[in-house]
Amino acid sequence: MKIAILSRNPKLYSTRRLVEAARERGHEVRVLDVLRCYMNITSNRPGVHYKGEDLAGFDAVIPRIGASVTFYGTAVLRQFEMMGTFPLNESVAISRSRDKLRSLQLLSRKGIGLPVTGFAHKPDDIQDLINLVGGAPLVIKLLEGTQGIGVVLAETQKAAESVIEAFMGLNANILVQEFIKEAGGADIRCFIIGDKVVAAMKRQGKEGEFRSNLHRGGSATLIRITPEERSTAIRAAKTMGLNVAGVDLLRSNHGPVVMEVNSSPGLEGIEHATGKDIADMQIAFIEKRLAEHKDGHNLTRTRGKG
Repeated sequence: MKIAILSRNPKLYSTRRLVEAARERGHEVRVLDVLRCYMNITSNRPGVHYKGEDLAGFDAVIPRIGASVTFYGTAVLRQFEMMGTFPLNESVAISRSRDKLRSLQLLSRKGIGLPVTGFAHKPDDIQDLINLVGGAPLVIKLLEGTQGIGVVLAETQKAAESVIEAFMGLNANILVQEFIKEAGGADIRCFIIGDKVVAAMKRQGKEGEFRSNLHRGGSATLIRITPEERSTAIRAAKTMGLNVAGVDLLRSNHGPVVMEVNSSPGLEGIEHATGKDIADMQIAFIEKRLAEHKDGHNLTRTRGKG
């Protein structure tokens, strides 16, 4: 099998592990900087080019597209899809999950547990927006923020008003969410492949920090999740249409609530915390899906001859 990995940095842990896993399973693999790819958009023979080379003949593509290059990255991935290459995650699913507001609206429609959330650009009544989510303390998030950047905990009514006014002054779109105090600065990252939670870890923010992101100094440990948490994580990934996802949950007094569904979840923290070879599981999933597609195609051709 010939596999392309769309990643801007081949030295990143997740990219390296995927390359290792693919090669160990006997596949040819190549890392491509998604921003160096360019496309031939034609109805007869759509193609992707890279440094003067026509990138034809890949069986599968693994997108490791950073949030800052989502638009161009998903356009390149979409072109591979048009060429008949199997994507580990489809371009439309990645775009869906990267839009924080849209993803929350889709999860809400499916009845999946969420923190009470308000969305605003320039509300005429800030007080009403704050009351909407149960008052202070509350969390204010920039819609475009990633890895805990642009997330503020406002512990008092006055602080909440000041932060919202400041973001409004920057013409920023913001989410205002209830603060799940009982989570104690911890969340659960469930790693989904297909329709299974293959690994789960608890991420604990450092002392005095309510954000649990490992990039912000948080720690990760193995955790046993409940059947309800497992079901919630799987349903959230399925709602986004993702084959591979990192679903972040909080344990609240009213059950598990989804904070985010990540379409390019990192492997380092969860592989170290759980001791599982998650890179290998992803390659095995691609093999299984391609084999199913091939069998289904052959079956169709056989029926056609009959």
